[in-house]
Amino acid sequence: MMAKPARAAAAWRTYREVTKPGTPGLMTRVRAIPRMIGAVMRGRYAGMGKGKLGMMALGVVYMISPIDVIPEFFLVIGVADDFGVFLWLMASLLGESGRYVDWERKVITGRVEGSARPAPQEG
Repeated sequence: MMAKPARAAAAWRTYREVTKPGTPGLMTRVRAIPRMIGAVMRGRYAGMGKGKLGMMALGVVYMISPIDVIPEFFLVIGVADDFGVFLWLMASLLGESGRYVDWERKVITGRVEGSARPAPQEG
């Protein structure tokens, strides 16, 4: 688990990445997450492996699971570990979905090198 300063730094980096001019905005990234997951699962998007997607799924399971490394009855500390996992998950999803949106835009314009799927041909 990340230390508190590292979690704060990760959250700040994610905020700066999402709000940087010329990059996909927050809602564009959020809406792209289901498409990205589908593309990874079908092998169409090579920018993220199934292993990382699996780690993200484990993060979701950890947050909703009643079994924790640090139980919630240790109030502040118990909630902090879930929050740390949440921050990691959001930073990972938003970062990856931003890269996916950039990749997707390149596929649409036909400028993708090394993609798992050929760029669509205009016709």
